[in-house]
Amino acid sequence: MKARLLLHERLQLRVDAFVELRVWQVPRPVAGSAHSYKHALAYVVAKLCVFRYDNEAVKGDHRHIGGLEAPYDFRTPDELLGDFWQDVDRWRPE
Repeated sequence: MKARLLLHERLQLRVDAFVELRVWQVPRPVAGSAHSYKHALAYVVAKLCVFRYDNEAVKGDHRHIGGLEAPYDFRTPDELLGDFWQDVDRWRPE
């Protein structure tokens, strides 16, 4: 089985802000992750990535917020998207 793209969307939130969402189902877990999904979700404002969620080989599931990186407890793709949108709502100006 090859990686199967489940989601790839770029949503414009404002003139200078967008989110990009990518989730794949993979045949084997990415090294450092215990599930069969590869993901990369980003919130970008004025050409700067404010934060992103991803899973890289060895690092596993984590979030980048500003210059900080923290582990992320991945449970399901739906919960991943829900957590990401909660962070977008917290960071997005009214």
